[in-house]
Amino acid sequence: MLHLPVLRFGEPYKSLDVDPVVHFATGEQMAEMSRANGALVERDMRHAQRARALLRDLPAADVLAKMKAAAQLFLEADLPMGDGVQSPTDFVKLQSATTGLPENMCRANMAKNEFVLKNLDRILDALTRGLDLGLLSRGHGIEARGVPLSYQAQSPVLGMVLPNNSPGVHALWLPVPALQVGLIIKPGSAEPWTPYRMVAAFVQAGLPRQAFAVYPGGHDVGNAVLTSCTRALIFGGEATVNQYKGNPRVQVHGPGWSKVLVGSDCIDQWESYLDVMAQSVLLNSGRSCINASAIYVPRHGRAIAAALAERLGPIEPTPPDDPQAKLAAFTMPSLAEAIHQEIEQDLKTPGVEDCTARFGPRLVRHERHAYLRPTVLFAASPDLPVCRREYLFPFVVVVECAEEQMLAKIGPTLVATVITKNAAWQRALLDATHVDRLNFGPIPTTQLNWLQPHEGNIIDFLFRSRAFQSDPQFAAV
Repeated sequence: MLHLPVLRFGEPYKSLDVDPVVHFATGEQMAEMSRANGALVERDMRHAQRARALLRDLPAADVLAKMKAAAQLFLEADLPMGDGVQSPTDFVKLQSATTGLPENMCRANMAKNEFVLKNLDRILDALTRGLDLGLLSRGHGIEARGVPLSYQAQSPVLGMVLPNNSPGVHALWLPVPALQVGLIIKPGSAEPWTPYRMVAAFVQAGLPRQAFAVYPGGHDVGNAVLTSCTRALIFGGEATVNQYKGNPRVQVHGPGWSKVLVGSDCIDQWESYLDVMAQSVLLNSGRSCINASAIYVPRHGRAIAAALAERLGPIEPTPPDDPQAKLAAFTMPSLAEAIHQEIEQDLKTPGVEDCTARFGPRLVRHERHAYLRPTVLFAASPDLPVCRREYLFPFVVVVECAEEQMLAKIGPTLVATVITKNAAWQRALLDATHVDRLNFGPIPTTQLNWLQPHEGNIIDFLFRSRAFQSDPQFAAV
């Protein structure tokens, strides 16, 4: 039986308490994980400063080069995995078996993580606006105009409480070791594979193992990571967002409520944009915060919903090893059932129509798991509660709403793809503080540019710019 130990800043630790990692469909145990506890995390925080110090002992350029080397190792090498060795094929099959994500999507997310690592120099150059990484390492330097600069790390480590729903989120934290900041990771119970494999690739590439800690466990571990680290990431639902809202120590990645908006000047050509709409909804089985959960249009709403339903409605669950599989399984069938029932309740509201109902049942039950087939709803008004729903499967509401009301009605939006050539409306969108990422034109909400921040710039989160002056005679560092 493959055993995944706690990694206490590089030191493997086998706990007496272990948790099984099981196949979502068969219940077969695929591995066991040692279970950490919150007290262990708090005790090990005494090594946090050492994690950053060891990374800073290496020149910043060397750390970056080693991380780029880790990209190929992560994608192609047989790497240590607990008390065994894992091939890339094993990684994909295990990740699919425990998360319910089809193997083709696991490979796609694996390739995305490799791309981010391989292009870290370009990504960090863009995120820092060309800042010399050596300056972040030293803490001070001189910019091109001869003005002194100082950047202070706000934490020696970044803590993370990671989810199970999609391994694609890991790309958000990959730049951190290149900034010479250590990692404390609480992995998802069903998706430990990416954190363990990534740490193995980092160490194999020559980074100090003492810079990385991985603590599987329960909620007490997550709480300890968030309270012990002065900078931390967490992924969760709306309740999690509200809990940490305004907390400068915690960067929360929650629901995206991403949307496609079509202006009055382009709506009569809506057929031309169906591919963009469908891709925005369906990619990665709708599990990402960048998937569109609503499409706002000034007219033709029913026709657009019906056309989208024709494309998405016939999609059915297929085995996870099907190379064309488009739907991920819910490893907790009770969650799929609850989502299904909530949608059914919304459909009782006047003005809400299910355009995919005729293609078959939404909920597909199995003994240990379930699927939700793509669902396209039409909403006659932006004031209906269903317009603010977001779920972990391909679900979208086509909302009919006057263009001049859209900005006031859409609410918080991670990604807005706006199809319009109206300059006045584009200016209003640029000024809209409740829209994070903004696309003008037929660009899928799921199309990322890694040279731009995803949701908050990791540099701004981890480092603080401050005033600094130094007499040359006293410059010791």
